[in-house]
Amino acid sequence: MLDLEGISSRRCWATRSWPYSTPSPHLSRCITLDKAIPTTNILVTAASGGVGQYAVQLAKLGNVHVTATCGARNIDLVKNLGADEVIDYKTPQCAALKSPSDKKYDVVIHCATPTPWSTFEPNLGLNGKVIDITPGPSAFWTAVVKKVTCSKKKLVPVLLFPQAKNLDYLVGLVKEGKLKTIIDSKYTLSKAEEAWAKSIDGHATGKIIVEP
Repeated sequence: MLDLEGISSRRCWATRSWPYSTPSPHLSRCITLDKAIPTTNILVTAASGGVGQYAVQLAKLGNVHVTATCGARNIDLVKNLGADEVIDYKTPQCAALKSPSDKKYDVVIHCATPTPWSTFEPNLGLNGKVIDITPGPSAFWTAVVKKVTCSKKKLVPVLLFPQAKNLDYLVGLVKEGKLKTIIDSKYTLSKAEEAWAKSIDGHATGKIIVEP
């Protein structure tokens, strides 16, 4: 379901999905929204989730080629969000993160569970970057090693520090109808524990909303 509720929730998570966001016309160090740069190839993992859904939409606003991963039941949904290629996460192709069109990725927005660097690296372009929004200890270690060794391929663990100007910019996209939210389910505050359990399970499609 496409829904325009929960703007405050969308503000936070859309910012998280695009960690280098800055005011218009540029949304990131990698991509601009004015479609003035050559097409970039991006991979978004867990693209039907609460964060991945925004990453797909923001990437398409930047005129890039988007490959996305999700469960088989959500493939059509993710395509409707704008993804050019979608891979079922249960397939061997997805386990290896191989692009269906055999393209190398310039950027990976990693929204899924921890994945070894050895899986990312062969699929990255010469200056490819992995933006990891769910970093574990190994991700931070890999980031340090890549920096110290001056590697052209980098891993960037994300720590979120929202700024009002970025949030306002994203809300503007919502008002213009350029950024939408998929709502998986809604819970009352008394059932917040159930909502949390569903979120941790990792199989929600879109956002889980807890209402007063």
